[in-house]
Amino acid sequence: MNSKGKDRWLFLLGIAVCFAVAGLSVLIERLVPGDLLGASIIALFLGTIINSFWSPKWIQPALKFTSKKILKCAIILLGASLSVRTIMSVGKMTFFVMLFTFTMCFGGGYFIRKLFQLNWKLSNLISAGTGICGGSAVAAIAPVIDAEDKDIAFAMSSTFLFDMVMVALYPIMGRALGMSDIAYGIWAGTSVNDTASVVASGYAFSEAAGDFATMVKLTRTIAIIPTVLVFAWIGTREKQKALKETNGGQTVKLGKIIPWFICGFLALAILNSIGFIPPAVSGVMKQASKFLMVSALAAIGLGTSIADFKKAGLAPMFYGVTIDTLVTLTALAVIWCMGLM
Repeated sequence: MNSKGKDRWLFLLGIAVCFAVAGLSVLIERLVPGDLLGASIIALFLGTIINSFWSPKWIQPALKFTSKKILKCAIILLGASLSVRTIMSVGKMTFFVMLFTFTMCFGGGYFIRKLFQLNWKLSNLISAGTGICGGSAVAAIAPVIDAEDKDIAFAMSSTFLFDMVMVALYPIMGRALGMSDIAYGIWAGTSVNDTASVVASGYAFSEAAGDFATMVKLTRTIAIIPTVLVFAWIGTREKQKALKETNGGQTVKLGKIIPWFICGFLALAILNSIGFIPPAVSGVMKQASKFLMVSALAAIGLGTSIADFKKAGLAPMFYGVTIDTLVTLTALAVIWCMGLM
């Protein structure tokens, strides 16, 4: 076998390793009771642990392909699970709560990141994971701002740790505050990060609260669309500035503001919103999107060492906890002001 053929087989083997770690992560997710651990975060941590003992050079091209290209394919398929019609089913009250929490995430995060001395990409990945929908938002925004794999890993870890604590504390705090099922559902649905964690914390309070929290979370997920477009524009502006400084005025074409995979994502979201994609097909595409995203996170973990986390220090975690806490309090204050408690 010639060198090119050997490289091709090693490349495919590397992708297979990522898929294998993803498959194992999905299995572990099913074995863990209460939906406390998502497959994506399991794959990230599992890959990082494997990296500590095994990290051959030949796997690096496959890791890069899986964490970049396959991740983009996962984002495209994610669009098939979104529906703009969902917004109408939860009412205007949810919109106002989310408006304030988004403002806190990105507006407050702009100033708080300076305190923790984080770069703008990492801080906004954490803010997106907190304000929108955890890992899915981090994964969707990362490519349009050219975020480094280690920043994705830090952002995912930050949102995950907060969710683990909140799944246990939210039902206790909700009962202590005497919240109704609707108020608690809005609170959990707008301030807990990952979908699995929203479901777990919602149904731990009551079945009605769980149903409503899940509906609110689905509405909140739709915010991925405008957020990705905004960050695609910001990412393009940053590239333009960099090129002007290094190449004497050369700029990025405005046509590249919306990357091809975001166009695919939007197209599927629109088709699903008008009922063009059958529910059964949408379900299959959603599951495919989830597995490909888990595979991409496995690749990111396989390319991230524990030393990278040590080098970053505790700043990303403290930033994430600060933003999450402020979002929790903001959502609670808005719900109280609206007279829903």
